[in-house]
Amino acid sequence: MEPSVFLDFRLPNAATWFYFSLILTVALFFQFTRLLSIRNLDLLMLFLLVPGFLLVQEAAVLEKAGHGGRAARERALGYGWLLTGSAHWFARAVFDLVLVKRPAVSANMNIHGLSWLGIALFVCLNAVAVRQTDQAPQELVGNRPASIEQMQNTATAVVEQAHSTNGGQASTETVQFWAARGLAMLCHAAVLAGLVMIGWRHFGDLTAGVGAAALYTLLPYTAYNIGQYHHVLPTAFLVWAVFCYRRPTLAGWLLGLAAGTSVVPALLFPLWFGFFSRRGASRFGLAFLTATVASVGITALVLWIGPSGLNLVTALHLTEWKPWTVPTGESIWTGTHWAYRLPVFVLFVGFVAAVTFWPAPKNLSHLLAQSAAVLIGIQFWHADRGGQYVLWYLPLLLLLVFRPNLSTAEPPAVVPGSVLARWAGAAWRRVRRNEPQSPGSKPLAV
Repeated sequence: MEPSVFLDFRLPNAATWFYFSLILTVALFFQFTRLLSIRNLDLLMLFLLVPGFLLVQEAAVLEKAGHGGRAARERALGYGWLLTGSAHWFARAVFDLVLVKRPAVSANMNIHGLSWLGIALFVCLNAVAVRQTDQAPQELVGNRPASIEQMQNTATAVVEQAHSTNGGQASTETVQFWAARGLAMLCHAAVLAGLVMIGWRHFGDLTAGVGAAALYTLLPYTAYNIGQYHHVLPTAFLVWAVFCYRRPTLAGWLLGLAAGTSVVPALLFPLWFGFFSRRGASRFGLAFLTATVASVGITALVLWIGPSGLNLVTALHLTEWKPWTVPTGESIWTGTHWAYRLPVFVLFVGFVAAVTFWPAPKNLSHLLAQSAAVLIGIQFWHADRGGQYVLWYLPLLLLLVFRPNLSTAEPPAVVPGSVLARWAGAAWRRVRRNEPQSPGSKPLAV
């Protein structure tokens, strides 16, 4: 039976999606009455990295066609463009620390229209992910961490078991495809829901949250990497950790679970610990370490008892994260000596150390900007597709663009009425009651 022509749905190619999404973004969010505003510039600069993606994609096509020399030149130009755009957004994130006054601006479409657009685009992206079953498999962009690889294998095993129980037949490749696509779309849905909730609860503007979510589905980076769930899985945890910034324990658990699936969120720990300084840092740190150890421990156990024979040490041996080793992945560092990459890593470590203590105290706008800057900074020394991991920090950039004045958005301080303070006060009173009294002294009133 021939498939219906009405079900032959395909989105435009990469370049067409770039042009039309740019046109729609300007129509929906551009403030035509304030042309020289920072927000208008931010909206345009969100597309700055797209030419780099297109050049890298064309280089892959040229290499398959046998044009190795031209492919190498275009690949170098593409990654150079990506890192140049990343440098712009790194500087923009740092500059955001001094932007206190943010006038309230609204989109050119009401909340109902934005909601409809975001939902419709998300459904279209799902359709595109499903349509790839009858096409060539999408190339894996970067290596998947061991925990994420094991997550896909577990989901595949569950689906295969369900098929065999019900008498169905499905190849391992098909089950792996559906497991990967299902995890990816669940992660994207979690990011969209988190953006809406942050806009509603912390920005005090539901339209801003819905607008950020709609723009997330509209930007080309989401469509280009729609099936790369290892890009968006740590981001989903991170977005919800931002939403829970007023609850240090819950934020620590979420960021710790993210760190258990990827190295990336672990590099945010010093910044977030400084954010909660004297305002629940101990609770955040304990929850983060507990969640990370639990997640990594479960992964190590599964790898140890699994049939593959891998262990956690082998699985974590990723040269792209080690700036003192020769880079083996595709990036701007391909073919260069490791000594050139090491100074960039040292500068990155210095930046992470600086943002841990500065500024103090931090508010939510500082946390968003510096978290984005740290994730962007990884792109410069990461030796496997560095510059293409835009989904790591894209939701944070959207929150920067849409955020209002957040100078008062700080985590609650530890007050005498808190659980920790009550426990400490009770312990101190017990000590004072058992303290021997000196001769002639009056009893201490407690």
